[in-house]
Amino acid sequence: MKITPTALAGLVMIEPEVHADHRGFFMESYHAAKLAVQGITIDFVQDNHSLSEEIGVLRGLHYQLHPHAQTKLVRVVAGSIFDVAVDIRPNSPTFGQWVGVTLSAANKRQLLVPQGFAHGFCTLEPKTQVLYKVDAYYSPKHDRGIRWNDPAIGIKWPTTSPILSAKDEVHPLLRDAEIQL
Repeated sequence: MKITPTALAGLVMIEPEVHADHRGFFMESYHAAKLAVQGITIDFVQDNHSLSEEIGVLRGLHYQLHPHAQTKLVRVVAGSIFDVAVDIRPNSPTFGQWVGVTLSAANKRQLLVPQGFAHGFCTLEPKTQVLYKVDAYYSPKHDRGIRWNDPAIGIKWPTTSPILSAKDEVHPLLRDAEIQL
């Protein structure tokens, strides 16, 4: 597995080794021991799977408060997404900064989003399926979000009129969000 750091400390891109031939491909999408050799040791406890029917579905920006903050390992098994992580660690020198990457079934890349980041994605193709592992169970009581189009963050989403859930439409701006992790 190839690990590539991003501009935000702790946020890394993971590229699995893909073995392809005339039949298709095989890859280890997750291998704890191989990641541990590279310093990534996470005890994942839950897998999540989403299907977005249309282009422009935007999910996020989501996170959970301590003690249920989550690390996420995100990958796409059908279609593609513009995946975004925003640093919301209050004492971080990159607080409020974001990184966006394209994850797709074709490129097989994964994004490791540590605790202390808000996460969201926008679909680039219809019928996109996203799988992600988390290291803490979903806790509705600790579930929080930040507005997808917060001008102080300035994310360059691939759409200006996304398809949002009712919950995602009303998240606060980062300056008003509860972010104690």
